Amino acid sequence: MYLKSLEVSGFKSFAKKAVLHFTAPITGIVGPNGSGKSNTAEAFRFVLGEQSIKSLRGKRGEDMIWNGGGEGASSAGRANRASAKLTFDNSRRMFSTIDFDEVTIERIVHRDNSNEYLLNGTQVRLKDIIELLASAHVGATGHHIISQGEADRILSASIRERREMIEDALGLKIYQWKKLESIRKLERTDENMKQVESLRREIAPHLRFLKKQVEKVEKAEEMRRDLISIYKVYFANEEQYVTVEKSRLHAEIAGPKKELTELEQALNKAREILSASKNKDVTSNELISLEKKLAETRTETDTVVRELGRIEGEINANKRAKEKEEGRMKQEEFKTVYLKDVEEVIRKAELFQTVKEVIDAFRHFIKGHRSANDSQFIAEMEKEIARLSLEKKDLDEKRVSLAEFEKKIIGEYNSLKQKIEHEKDTNRDAEKEVFRIIARQNEVRHIVSGLNAEIVRIEQIESEFKRELGEAGIIVGREATEYKKLEAGSQESGESQRHEQSERKHQIERLKIRLEDMGAGGGAEVMKEYKETEERDAFLAREILDLDKASVELKKLITDLDVRIDVEFKQGILKINKEFTNYFSLMFGGGHAELTVIREARRRKKGDAEELGDMLSGDSDSLTTNSELLTTDEGPEGLEVNVSLPRKKVKGLMMLSGGERALTSIALLFAISQVNPPPFIILDETDAALDEANSRKYGDMIENLSKASQLILITHNRETMSRAGVLYGVTMGADGASKLLSIQFEEAVKVAK
Repeated sequence: MYLKSLEVSGFKSFAKKAVLHFTAPITGIVGPNGSGKSNTAEAFRFVLGEQSIKSLRGKRGEDMIWNGGGEGASSAGRANRASAKLTFDNSRRMFSTIDFDEVTIERIVHRDNSNEYLLNGTQVRLKDIIELLASAHVGATGHHIISQGEADRILSASIRERREMIEDALGLKIYQWKKLESIRKLERTDENMKQVESLRREIAPHLRFLKKQVEKVEKAEEMRRDLISIYKVYFANEEQYVTVEKSRLHAEIAGPKKELTELEQALNKAREILSASKNKDVTSNELISLEKKLAETRTETDTVVRELGRIEGEINANKRAKEKEEGRMKQEEFKTVYLKDVEEVIRKAELFQTVKEVIDAFRHFIKGHRSANDSQFIAEMEKEIARLSLEKKDLDEKRVSLAEFEKKIIGEYNSLKQKIEHEKDTNRDAEKEVFRIIARQNEVRHIVSGLNAEIVRIEQIESEFKRELGEAGIIVGREATEYKKLEAGSQESGESQRHEQSERKHQIERLKIRLEDMGAGGGAEVMKEYKETEERDAFLAREILDLDKASVELKKLITDLDVRIDVEFKQGILKINKEFTNYFSLMFGGGHAELTVIREARRRKKGDAEELGDMLSGDSDSLTTNSELLTTDEGPEGLEVNVSLPRKKVKGLMMLSGGERALTSIALLFAISQVNPPPFIILDETDAALDEANSRKYGDMIENLSKASQLILITHNRETMSRAGVLYGVTMGADGASKLLSIQFEEAVKVAK
């Protein structure tokens, strides 16, 4: 036996705790009308999860609670809650999901209509209780709890309702529950899919924008890599060129400088000779004076030329800095701003009350996205270039003046030389030596001046090289300056190598300009945001695939469940019909009864479009009466009950008398119970309409039923009472509270013997 006991406390008329122990296959509950015996059947419904208060003969949840009795001293006061507890023997694992030999299910209702469900003392959800009971073929309503007046319900129900009752009896409720859950999951899956697709559509424009920005960043990165590659070759060759040229020029200039020193020493000796000569004349003094002026002029010219080289280098550097700043400021006009930043400032602007506040917000936004430097730097550069240009102009004028003065001195020097050549004097040899030395000095000085100019040029190239090196580190990073391991080109063909370097320089400048125009700044943030957005889009795409897969699986599961329900239902109908015929024949002494699967016919009026089509087609039948505009649809499957009484021409339920309907419904209910026996069956006065002869047949049938299911019988019928192993009497005192008395016939027989 699966059912062990029912305990009620404060439930309806049971003011105090009452316990019914089910120790026999058949337990009877008897008592006068109004004593509360039917409340025990309702206690079963209540604890098994019945949600319809109306079916429990109440209007509100608090109607289930004992509301107090009379004014006697022994009357129980008004209860604050009602509870019902069922205890099952689970030693044979009727509830396979619970690994306990005893399972208790308790439901408690409070005055505020709140409910509690307890499973072995632990609070659970109603859903958990229903799923557990469905697995054991038990429910709050159905074929195993038949209350007074409901025996005929299976006959008077519609064909669809009748099918649902039979499905419940056949244990298909668990599949219906799974199907319902699958349909709900499918609806949620479809809704989630729509939401995910909506999210993908929302981020798609931003993702496209970010993708373009990433392509721009990637292109800029590609150009940066190209620039680094060119930089390395350029720097390696430039450093080698500067090093080789400086070494060569310093080696070449060393000889002329040494010769100049030697010539200076020889010139000093010649001067001493002329100064010590007794025959010294005005010509010698003029020669010495001219030589001195020429030396001073050339020294000053060299200083001016070096200063001019320095100033020109500074002017060029300042011009490049100015051009770079102008390019940066021009780029500010086309600076890329993140869409989310614009959306944020617009969101803030919507909160402002005046136009001025909105304008100030956008001004602040623009100012915040402009670089800190402004045109002040350009103005300072222009001012510095102007100052250096004036200084250069003054030095150019001075250089020209010194050149003219040097030319004049050289003219005087040449005239004096010719004069000395024509004169024949002993001092003339020393003077000729002075002329020779000065002439050679001019030649050597010219060589040294040319080499110095080359050195200045190389120093400018070196300065430009170092400046470019620093700029490269800022623009493309330190990697561009790591060129030491790179092998430089050959220096044998100097002009060709310098031409290649010039081409590289032009490439570098072009790439720098393109990088600046593309505004490669913030590339890491763009890449990060794009990666995050792309990952989110990919995640949503996977979600859609998963949801679509889940949708397909749920549809397949629903289809499989429909097939299984249909197959098991029709197989069950065959078994029920066999038992139904047997019980029907037993009740009526012959005859035949069966359940037939049919489809409900539904009639509807043709739609306007269909009717219009018939009329246009010239179908004369379509222009007849309204009744002919009705069409028939096949509705869902249901069950029809067909009976054939012996010795009578009765073929339908409508022609049965009340007693015949009662016997037919009992035969059908017992047939259903035989096919898929529930753990217990509660019959609440289903035998009330039976006469004595039929009561004996009824008693024989319930004894047969008790072999497969425990029976709890609420009855007034003596024949039915005699079949019970335990009989509970329900009485009601003056206080209106129900009380239990029990008689165990098996124990009584033993005592009597």
